[in-house]
Amino acid sequence: MLMKFTKMHGLGNDFVVVDAVTQNINLSTTAVRHITDRHLGIGCDQLLIVEPPSSNDIDFNYRIFNSDGSEVEQCGNGARCLARFVRDRKLSGKTSIRVKTMNRIICLTINKDSTIAVDMGIPALEPKDLPLQANCRSENYSIDLGDQSVTIAAVSMGNPHAVLFVDELQSAPVSTIGPRLEKHPRFPKRVNVGFAKVVNRQHLKLRVHERGAGETRACGSGACAAAVAAIQQGLVDSPVTVGLTGGNLRINWLGEGHSLIMTGPAITSFHGQIKL
Repeated sequence: MLMKFTKMHGLGNDFVVVDAVTQNINLSTTAVRHITDRHLGIGCDQLLIVEPPSSNDIDFNYRIFNSDGSEVEQCGNGARCLARFVRDRKLSGKTSIRVKTMNRIICLTINKDSTIAVDMGIPALEPKDLPLQANCRSENYSIDLGDQSVTIAAVSMGNPHAVLFVDELQSAPVSTIGPRLEKHPRFPKRVNVGFAKVVNRQHLKLRVHERGAGETRACGSGACAAAVAAIQQGLVDSPVTVGLTGGNLRINWLGEGHSLIMTGPAITSFHGQIKL
């Protein structure tokens, strides 16, 4: 099978985007791993597939696969790239589209300055929404790692996030604590782990260990989760600029019960074909 694809990135968080609207695509886990492999395939953090809508109230279905082949619920940087892809490939002429992920519907809008705003929906703060094994909801949870305990905030943006606030970002234990928290038994479906530093009332800096992918240059849903946790704890005010390794995202959130808007760029790197 010869498959057309587009390589894209959002702040360096890179994706292979596949049109399954005009192509007949059915990828196995092995094929996903091959495509995402940086040495043997195309290489990317995640594979995104745009599919025909499964209902009349949406424009497309949006599927997300990690480099380990697992399918996940949400990717904010990927959503922005999907909006750019759909418009550039003329799959839709709309400036705003509604897409369905594994567990929610999100709205993507291309702004006049070419940035893309994503209505990420209402952040979920109950432990069951991640899921996180906990007796009751709290702003902070203590997680026992055996040799130490860490304190996290827990937020679901359609996918699960644990957020740790740190004093120094460069020396944050992303590569050591990140994988341990990701696979901790209190997170039955694993978790993305963000390490956030408060710069001032309008600015966070963030590094993220992504579930099934490791540390990436940017994580859109992770930026949203970090902003939510910081706003909930009174550390910052909305709108918040979240600085990641690859660049900045702007997060607007009015508080619990309100949808969250994430705004940032989406860049096309190149188009190609791969034989599977």
